[in-house]
Amino acid sequence: MRTTVGIIGAGPAGLLLARLLHNAGIDSVVLESRDRAYVEHRQRAGILEQGTVDVLRAAGAGERMDREGLRHDGIELRFDRRRHRVDFPALTGGSSVMVYAQTEVCKDLIALQLKEGGPLLFEAEALAVEDAESERPRVRFRHEGREDVLECDYVVGCDGSWGVARRAVPAGLSRVFERTYPFGWLGILADVAPSHDELVYARHDRGFALLSMRSPVVSRLYLQVPEGTDAGAWSDEEIWDELERRFETADDWRLQRGPITAKSVTPMRSYVHEPMRHGRLFLAGDAAHIVPPTGAKGLNLAVGDVVTFARALVGLRETGSAQRLDAYSETCLRRVWQAERFSYDMTTLLHRAPDATPFEDRLQLARLERVATSRAAETDLADAYTGFPLD
Repeated sequence: MRTTVGIIGAGPAGLLLARLLHNAGIDSVVLESRDRAYVEHRQRAGILEQGTVDVLRAAGAGERMDREGLRHDGIELRFDRRRHRVDFPALTGGSSVMVYAQTEVCKDLIALQLKEGGPLLFEAEALAVEDAESERPRVRFRHEGREDVLECDYVVGCDGSWGVARRAVPAGLSRVFERTYPFGWLGILADVAPSHDELVYARHDRGFALLSMRSPVVSRLYLQVPEGTDAGAWSDEEIWDELERRFETADDWRLQRGPITAKSVTPMRSYVHEPMRHGRLFLAGDAAHIVPPTGAKGLNLAVGDVVTFARALVGLRETGSAQRLDAYSETCLRRVWQAERFSYDMTTLLHRAPDATPFEDRLQLARLERVATSRAAETDLADAYTGFPLD
């Protein structure tokens, strides 16, 4: 099998890249180790930055998002039983975010790829990336019980943190930067209308809490819990009781309860792999970087990566210059590190460390007070939350 760009992984990064390349007249093949049902139902991110929304619309993948997604013009910060709203458009010149689950993004892109795009092979397990430093890299993969080879001009690894793409970068060239946090998020899905029309980020002495949503009738909520917590160890009543404590305010706001349909625990980790390119192998998304979910950056960073690659490849075709393609890693990493900084800042601003001292508690409150009273600090948060430039 032969193509211009071999894409490993049919998450939002790989699928969007295939769509961007198709629209530019560049052929690709997407290899995905899981079946279609798994890809379309795995719960992940749900907040799309302004730039991501714009890219999906321009790619022809925004129709259902615009119809069913929930535009949010701000978030609410809660601390010391107080409420402070951050108004995104007023602070950023009009930017906002969209609540639209990764599962739905994948469904939309899969439907477009199968209807209009190149081959999308499910249950096609990539086994190795070979000859990445040559002009003809190859992906060995297994599909329908037999091994095959995909010959490419370029390979883009969108196969996550445990995929084969990153392992194809020689260890002697790799630099890894990471931090593991001593807590995680206990997340739930509940069949109840959200108790607030925007996301609520709550800092509490008992730990962080987040009120989010998947639709007007489905709530998504999170609790900070110790690292290694078993989600099944928490009863539904215990979860709702703890959420009520952490979201408590001085006014008459109330948390609405409903049937919990899913529970899971998400570990908290920061990770960056440098470089994001080796020869004709390019890493994108979780294959190159991971952020704690506090800043809602994971999916959006992946979008930035594939937009950068697609624009660089189109630039090579139109100008004959590989300058932008050669600068792929450097270009992406500038944005990646800003997102890592913001995600770290949000995480340390809102989560209480297990060994936190009274001094550190007061510093957190002082930092939140600064956001609530300084337009400059509030603008910095709003600019970062709604998204850094894609290129």
